Amino acid sequence: MRKRLLGALCAVLAAVVTAPTARAEAPVDYVALGDSYSSGTGAPPYTGGTCFRSPRGYAQLWADSHEVSSFRYAACGGATTQSMTNQFASLDAGTDLVSLTIGGNDVGFANTMITCVTASDSACLNAVDEGVDEANTVLPARLDTTYATIRNRAPNATVVVLGYPRLVEPNGSCLNATKRAALNRGADALHAVISARAAAAGVRYVDARAHFAGHGACGSSPWINQFSLLRLVESFHPNTTGYRSGYLALLNSVTG
Repeated sequence: MRKRLLGALCAVLAAVVTAPTARAEAPVDYVALGDSYSSGTGAPPYTGGTCFRSPRGYAQLWADSHEVSSFRYAACGGATTQSMTNQFASLDAGTDLVSLTIGGNDVGFANTMITCVTASDSACLNAVDEGVDEANTVLPARLDTTYATIRNRAPNATVVVLGYPRLVEPNGSCLNATKRAALNRGADALHAVISARAAAAGVRYVDARAHFAGHGACGSSPWINQFSLLRLVESFHPNTTGYRSGYLALLNSVTG
């Protein structure tokens, strides 16, 4: 009896020792879509010509820090919902993860920024109001089409839509209080539309505003570049810290 028990115990131990370990999670086929906030504009150096793609952007940082089977960096500075046809070509049924920021250029991001920096309070307010009106009337249908296209081309992917932060600190050193409040009101309006359409499409939306709070342009610890004529394309875009501590952290909060 004792020999039989010892033999059984040895067999169990051998099975435990030789049993295969749990298989690691499969590498991810990742595609980064969207505009300049997804291409890494604001944190040079750049590749991709006028797309201003940066290895310091959140998408490249995510790919560098995770197991990926492929990474397609399709995001392009200046992109709108209606100029993403070439980006969509990066998607297929094997795509596992899609991230994007999109919508800011549809409502006149660049023109609004320049107007609020260089023109009067009333001109700034008008530019923001026009952007909010575009966000409420034109953008929803465009976002619906964008999300549906992604779903159709990458039916098995997790789709993560990242929002935009409030650009300037309420008590920051640049612009005046009226313009700062107007710009941040515009960011809130854009958040409301993008989050609602993402929810309707069944894709994951991540609000960037709270995470970036205290790190807007012209504050004491900025994650966003302030306006500069010499570096116009980078104005009011995340800096290196903004992409790493801001957007990469937000994407990691969803993907791990």
